Amino acid sequence: MTVNNTLVRIYARNIYLYGTERFTARDGFNGIPAAYHDPVKAHAATTFSRPQIDNALAFGYVNQTEYDDTVALIPGA
Repeated sequence: MTVNNTLVRIYARNIYLYGTERFTARDGFNGIPAAYHDPVKAHAATTFSRPQIDNALAFGYVNQTEYDDTVALIPGA
């Protein structure tokens, strides 16, 4: 599956900032396609601030594993 960069940005924003989507089906959301998981985490790690990523975990937008995967990709972390 070819990954669409526009969708990567949209999924990252909707998951980490707005909480209107999830990586996997939970909380009444369908989840995003599995092929987008790693690119979305990488985009979030290089685009969003650490407090924004921390808030995504605090508000339950991402689970601990998704958070850990994302933080591991932050440059210089």
